[in-house]
Amino acid sequence: MFNGMFYRNLECRKNKQKGPLKTMHKSFTEIKKQKIEELNTVATLFEHNQTGAKVLSLENDDENKVFGITFPTPPADSTGIAHIMEHSVLCGSRKYPLKEPFIELVKGSLQTFLNAMTYPDKTVYPLASQNLKDFYNLVDVYLDSVLYPKLGPEVLKQEGWHLELENADDPIVYKGVVFNEMKGVYSSPDSLLYRYSKPCLFTENTYQHDSGGDPKDIPDLTYEDFEQFHKTYYHPSNALIFFYGDDDPSHRLELLEGYLKDFTKQEVDSSVTLQSSVQEPSAHAFHFDASEKQQEKNSKMTVSWLLPENNSPVQTMAFRILSYILVSTPASPLRKALMDSGLGEDLTGGGLGAELVQLYFSTGLKGIEREDSAKVEDLILDSLKNIAQEGIAPEMLEAAMNTLEFQLRENNTGSYPRGLVLMLRSLTSWIHGHDPIEPLAYQVVLDKIKELLSSDSRYLEKLIETHLINNQHRVRVTLHPQLGKQKEDEEAEKSKLQAIKDSLSPEDIEEIIKDTKELKKRQETPDPPEALALLPSLKLEDLDKKNKEIHIDVSKSHDAEILHHDLFTNGIIYLDLGFDMSVLPQELLPYVTLYGKMLLEGGTQREDYITLAQRIRRKTGGIWPSYFTSSLQDRDGYINHFFLRGKATMDQADDFLAILQDLLCMTKLDNPERFKQLLVKTKAGRESGLIPSGHSVVNKRLGAHFSEAGWIGEQMGGIEHLFFLRDLVQKVDSDWPSVLEKLERIHSLLINRGAMLCNITLDQKNWGLFSPKLNALLTELPIRKHLPQTYTITPFDKHEGLVIPAQVNYVGKGGKLYDYGYVSHGSTSVILRHLRTTWLWDKVRVQGGAYGGMCSFGRRSGIFAFLSYRDPNLLGTIENYDLSSKFLKELHLDGSELTRSVIGAIGALDSYQLPDAQGYTSMLRHMLGESAEYRQQIRDEILGTTLADFHKFGEILEHINKHGDVVVMGSQEALDKANEARTDKLTLKQIM
Repeated sequence: MFNGMFYRNLECRKNKQKGPLKTMHKSFTEIKKQKIEELNTVATLFEHNQTGAKVLSLENDDENKVFGITFPTPPADSTGIAHIMEHSVLCGSRKYPLKEPFIELVKGSLQTFLNAMTYPDKTVYPLASQNLKDFYNLVDVYLDSVLYPKLGPEVLKQEGWHLELENADDPIVYKGVVFNEMKGVYSSPDSLLYRYSKPCLFTENTYQHDSGGDPKDIPDLTYEDFEQFHKTYYHPSNALIFFYGDDDPSHRLELLEGYLKDFTKQEVDSSVTLQSSVQEPSAHAFHFDASEKQQEKNSKMTVSWLLPENNSPVQTMAFRILSYILVSTPASPLRKALMDSGLGEDLTGGGLGAELVQLYFSTGLKGIEREDSAKVEDLILDSLKNIAQEGIAPEMLEAAMNTLEFQLRENNTGSYPRGLVLMLRSLTSWIHGHDPIEPLAYQVVLDKIKELLSSDSRYLEKLIETHLINNQHRVRVTLHPQLGKQKEDEEAEKSKLQAIKDSLSPEDIEEIIKDTKELKKRQETPDPPEALALLPSLKLEDLDKKNKEIHIDVSKSHDAEILHHDLFTNGIIYLDLGFDMSVLPQELLPYVTLYGKMLLEGGTQREDYITLAQRIRRKTGGIWPSYFTSSLQDRDGYINHFFLRGKATMDQADDFLAILQDLLCMTKLDNPERFKQLLVKTKAGRESGLIPSGHSVVNKRLGAHFSEAGWIGEQMGGIEHLFFLRDLVQKVDSDWPSVLEKLERIHSLLINRGAMLCNITLDQKNWGLFSPKLNALLTELPIRKHLPQTYTITPFDKHEGLVIPAQVNYVGKGGKLYDYGYVSHGSTSVILRHLRTTWLWDKVRVQGGAYGGMCSFGRRSGIFAFLSYRDPNLLGTIENYDLSSKFLKELHLDGSELTRSVIGAIGALDSYQLPDAQGYTSMLRHMLGESAEYRQQIRDEILGTTLADFHKFGEILEHINKHGDVVVMGSQEALDKANEARTDKLTLKQIM
């Protein structure tokens, strides 16, 4: 039992401690306190005396404060009960009896993170904000939501599933947000491979079930089980509560006591039993829906091993290092063996899994022949034996250790708050009754690993032998394409629903029709003003009236433009080298991403790609290519840049720049075998991303309809680029010299210090030391005349249907507002935020059952777009898009609701950024010519938004209703059905 496990560990610590346990608050007992020097953090673990709730409180100087409450929620089936509960507790509570306080918070908060996540064995409710008042407002709403939710049957129907029937003669259908979300998930082959592999590896415990929900099983969830699940697991005795940041630690406990004092201790069995080892490998085969063109060489497979219990940070870090060495880099020996075999297009599996009660390791190939699954497994086993026998190259081990240590010390969590990442790291241990602080204090663990590696030169090789080669708890899972599988599944669902309808009496049918109408009425009825008024909110006077500017110095050196941002980076150099791609002829644009991969992963005249990959990871924090394309504000034209981005410590500066010089001056592009590997991997990645990121694919395609920058982006990374990649696979074999000539032309045109930008984020003192070194690099780069090209753009069809095998749709409609006389104004941010969180949320998500409904406006391009995500509808969604203009024109807003939308827009404007992101943002503003005065004008316009701005924008949107272009990605059946009803037909294109 979870609590029993925790208390056993707790008693051991109590027995070791001298003297009484300390108390910061009379209702909490301090269990452990530790200064984590490497995080500049004091961590304190508490237990609430009355309920046994556990609290981990991290004190530091990070203004981006984080809170999270987690409940271990092991599911007993695949009805998605944990996932549906995650949605449902945020649909109204004791203190906040609104339909959806979550979305009301999103409207009017300065939050830097606000979400909820379901894992295989836990449900996490995290939030973050830089504003103290806002932070505690959010904490209050989340605590009330999870502990006192309004879980009526109508909430399960909306968020989970329900039978929908409007007329007695219509067929009954399933509806529900999670039901449709998981239909989207189960349309992705990569997601299916993981979801089928897990129960094959874990046959005895909760991991054999899908906590997200299998669409076939979700309708088996009853309201009684749903209600009982909350009573069982959403109790403070089963809660793990987390705080992080610069707020008062004593106030955290006071706030918690206000909620916990009304509960008494309850025994909760939320443990996850260990999976026993099996003594014989097994093999399993499943199928996914695929079109006729996907039948050849499109199977996917993984080999997975069950590893030891996830209860030792040292052991977990050792396996993490081993996984990195085996599969995570171009130089990784197991990855190389798989890619060099030619059996598949790209790796699958992800390496080490460290989020469950036991570790596991998984790897394999996608894009294999149907009959080659066993052959790939044999190759994996043979390769592991060779690696264990021959030993891991010292350079590879050094690269792995440097990368791991760099990542830990940098603590760069990207757009995620740092506290959130630390919380998730602690939960991997905490959730199973172990010390949550131990995984955070990485220096002790790192030192122990170094000691183990030093004392035993074959330590990692022994891990391979013991836990992979000689471990018989191994499963091979293969996923084969099957033509018509989706139609088969849909017919089975229709037959099931028809059988249900046939079994119903006329009275039962009338009851379902009544329930359908009542649910829709509830969904359409707005929250009363008095309920909205209960929600805690900031006021306009709580907001900063001025933008926070990022320091930038602009200069020139050896013809290159130099941008420097004097920010504290803890001695890490963040360097972006930018090259203007406007010099590239039109025919070269689709090759650019492949050129970027070859530049980093193709080797140089000095080193092969294996040695180069090891060197980059041994001597830097990473180097990678990126691309930025954008229209320009209030003027014709665009910018289109290729970036070589990297980071390193000051101690690594010389090595860092030497590597960059080799990449730029000693490039080796003439390696057809390596190029083809990268090509098929890129193609496979594009294909795998279509369903999970369908709304982004549609949005990129829509943008290509209306702007030159959008058209360029489509050539370099959209559907057009996917078509290009498929054709290029054949061309590499038949005409490599012409492909090589294009790559070499890109390099000779692009690498030009006369049209180059260097962006450096580093404190002033270290910049003074680094600047001369950078100047030395610049003198080695070529300089030539910069001659921008012009492009001939072929228009796309006005209305497009992109055909993929999926159970859901991604629906887009948009246009260029500037063509209709719209003048950009800061109020647009407020209006769109309100539109997303009211009309589109209600109509597309709540009533329509899509997982997401959204809209966007590009201030630079003038392009407005409606989008939906994992949407069971198509024409109905477009109709709701068209009704948005009427909604805005007739909108009545009271002052508080308008204020919430303004606050939310300011929160988005002031999104939290780490130093490297600040430097990159400042560079883009400089490139785009967006001055501080212009940005302040936008802020002033946001703060001054009025109801009249909403009405005016509604009038502009009428042009999108009448003239907007439509792009939909979905199944052949859905698109054909839409064309039967539309006068403006969608031009269909087979994508997969």
